[in-house]
Amino acid sequence: MSDEQSRITALEELVAYQAKTIEELSDQVAEQWKVIEQTRQKLDRLTERFLTLEEQSLDVPPPITKPPHY
Repeated sequence: MSDEQSRITALEELVAYQAKTIEELSDQVAEQWKVIEQTRQKLDRLTERFLTLEEQSLDVPPPITKPPHY
């Protein structure tokens, strides 16, 4: 095999390896995006729940109680 052919083969191998690595990284990014979206949805639900509970607590006046030392 000529030196030029060896260089071309080495470059083709490198390109194939890099293409595989890029595909694997792309899959990982897509998976992480799903996790981020699920976490964002959970945060939105918890935020809504917290705001609802906060509104409900403002509707009910705190009970008037004697301090424990009386």
